[in-house]
Amino acid sequence: MLKKFIHILFLPCSKATMLMEKRNANTISRRENLQLSVHLKICKWCRAYEVKLKILDDILKRRLAQKENIEMNNSEIQYFKDKILEKLDL
Repeated sequence: MLKKFIHILFLPCSKATMLMEKRNANTISRRENLQLSVHLKICKWCRAYEVKLKILDDILKRRLAQKENIEMNNSEIQYFKDKILEKLDL
């Protein structure tokens, strides 16, 4: 009950995940950083998301550092779009 109240009072998970993404782009304010820090101290799900986000970010940075051209053909792009729409249930 207390955790639910704190989530509502401080920051919902949806906002926390958005702030994590925003922080990766280095565009987070001090206030947002404080809110996110408080949220991450109480929410194990968002802490887990943060770990996965860091892993993905590291993988992408390594791929870019290798300067490999990652090309996708149209069928791969359409498959990716279809999967996203399926997950969004649209």
